[in-house]
Amino acid sequence: MSFKSFTDYLAWLYYQYLLITGIYVLEPWEKSIFNSILFSAIAMVIYTSYVFVPIHVRLALEFFSGIFGGQPESTMALMN
Repeated sequence: MSFKSFTDYLAWLYYQYLLITGIYVLEPWEKSIFNSILFSAIAMVIYTSYVFVPIHVRLALEFFSGIFGGQPESTMALMN
């Protein structure tokens, strides 16, 4: 892929972004505010997913393994 076709592809993606979100009708200062709010929200979602999803997955696995197959150790086995 040549550099020209890659830049054309990026320009096409940006144009699609403008059309889908409808920000092509906004003034430049409105576009920058909209984009900064959008990218801040996306960054917060990514950070929250990175921090909290592994904890919830681990807790869910512990919960379901206890329900569906994990046998608790008996107190007699712990005493011996």
